[in-house]
Amino acid sequence: MHPDSNPFLRGYQKLRIDRTLCITTEDDCPPVWRPLHPSQAHLPNDQIALFPCVFNNDFALITEGQDIPEDLEARCQTEGVVRTVVYAVSGDDSGQPVHVGDTYSAEAAREVVRRLSFETGFYSRCWEISSAHLTAEAGRFLAELADIATPSGLLFVAFRIPYSPAIGVKLIATPWTDANLQPIEGITAEQLRQEHRNKGMPESLVEVLHRAAVADARMLVFDADAPILEGLTLYGDE
Repeated sequence: MHPDSNPFLRGYQKLRIDRTLCITTEDDCPPVWRPLHPSQAHLPNDQIALFPCVFNNDFALITEGQDIPEDLEARCQTEGVVRTVVYAVSGDDSGQPVHVGDTYSAEAAREVVRRLSFETGFYSRCWEISSAHLTAEAGRFLAELADIATPSGLLFVAFRIPYSPAIGVKLIATPWTDANLQPIEGITAEQLRQEHRNKGMPESLVEVLHRAAVADARMLVFDADAPILEGLTLYGDE
């Protein structure tokens, strides 16, 4: 796992669907893939597939039955035929763009996105991880918070798990990003991080809580017997 990636993130982020055209030319070169020019985005698939087109490095234009401005057509020097229309599903994987796959209808593409999306409020929001991801100092700090009323302004509540040494944390107002925190709390993510430090929170706890909150996790349980989460720092038996 890349050291800068967030192990709390699951699935692809920022999934999107792009309608692309598979185009062939008469010179038997490999097919090329181009999006339709925005001026023709309204065309249904049955007016695109198997129709002649012109294209450049950025877009394609259907020529048969379409009125194309001369200056726009002049930008496309290559002629071809659209063999099929494909709906490409793309996303973001730890900050890197990734092509997930191709489908042959908008409905199928939307279903792929639905199945791959980790929708808020349904799953992937509760984590049980090893308490070895916290220093001994951070573990004591969290346990003390669980035994008192957690101070306001921290945007989380610590609590004990009955009949268990595990400590739970309920994260509030996630994700802890500027875009989400500013309209809700009037602060930035960095200001919240600094507020946690000002309250004496050990850095290992600050790091874990903020990484989880950025990934929109809502519940964390720290337990010595829970699995280690690859990508998080381990502190062992400090």
